[in-house]
Amino acid sequence: MFILKPRKSVPLSLTLLVPVVAIALTLLMGGLIFGFLGYNPVEALYEFFVAPLSRPDQIGNLLVKACPLIIIGTGLVFCYRANVWNIGAEGQLVLGAMGAGWLALSFPDAQSPLFIFAMSVAAMVAGGLWGAIPALLKIRFRTNEILVSLMLTYVAALLLDWIVRGPWRDPMSFGFPLTKTYPDAGLIPALILPGIGRLGQLHWGVVFAFIIAACGWFYLARMLSGYQIKLMGDAPRAGRFAGFSQSYNTMAVLVISGALAGLAGMIEVSANIGQLQPNVSFGYGFTAIIVAFLARLNPLAVIVAGLVVALAELGGDTAQISMGIPKVVTGIFKGILLFMLLAGETLTRYELVRVVRIKAHQTPAQQEES
Repeated sequence: MFILKPRKSVPLSLTLLVPVVAIALTLLMGGLIFGFLGYNPVEALYEFFVAPLSRPDQIGNLLVKACPLIIIGTGLVFCYRANVWNIGAEGQLVLGAMGAGWLALSFPDAQSPLFIFAMSVAAMVAGGLWGAIPALLKIRFRTNEILVSLMLTYVAALLLDWIVRGPWRDPMSFGFPLTKTYPDAGLIPALILPGIGRLGQLHWGVVFAFIIAACGWFYLARMLSGYQIKLMGDAPRAGRFAGFSQSYNTMAVLVISGALAGLAGMIEVSANIGQLQPNVSFGYGFTAIIVAFLARLNPLAVIVAGLVVALAELGGDTAQISMGIPKVVTGIFKGILLFMLLAGETLTRYELVRVVRIKAHQTPAQQEES
């Protein structure tokens, strides 16, 4: 019989090797799936992971696709480091988009360059408050934050759908569930690179995504409150002995995570859509969970993980166009990757130990042989 025994220490080599092995096994299983479906595995993997980088404008689109994943993934790292399981970042993204949209639609003639920052604050407040709901219920009534945050995602989606079809619907939208377009001051400008110009849909939100990830790393690695978050996740009893509040940290990480998800919602709408509609996200809140674990809960590594997952998303679109591969295969890729990462995380924290059952009638010599 085999059991999982906690490791006394985790080698650095194992920590670095697990994500690489997880990606390699995902590629191997993906190739087998392509072959089973009747596609050329090598060509399919090329379309997924190489073709999207064949043109400069595609690189810009890759960064744009990774932008919300990096921001949300950074927020989720805070939660998961504290052993608080926020699964509702998708709903917090929607609330953030709604908070920023409310401000943009309330001031249609806004022209101040600071207006976009006011929308960012509104988005972070809305997303943070939505994240505070499961935190408050967990602290006060000991509810499961996984279920509460997940259910609130569907509440947020239905609330957005009702608003864009009712109170906020543009009378000139010809019956379509759309709000009025944001004022120019509420749109994130394109990022123009000197001597190169604009790469695809590249915008300034990508720059802020990188800054947010770097700030998240600095906070967790260098700030006392960041140490509290990690200690409460790794050794709750030691944290309580040191005088750290579990309730405070639970509220803090869920509010931070919700605020960053809300900011990602604002950036996604203001940079790419320009108005609210029933679907403002393409599952970024759920996909960012994979990003956080692929990054091994390191905010700096979230940048790389976000780019890898975004590459798989763009590759799914490319493969669908060029080879007719169903888009659902991308979802299979992400599911396999998450499974491999969780399995690797388990084997990183625990070692597999063989336990021999000793029978009552065995002699000491027989027990020694066993």
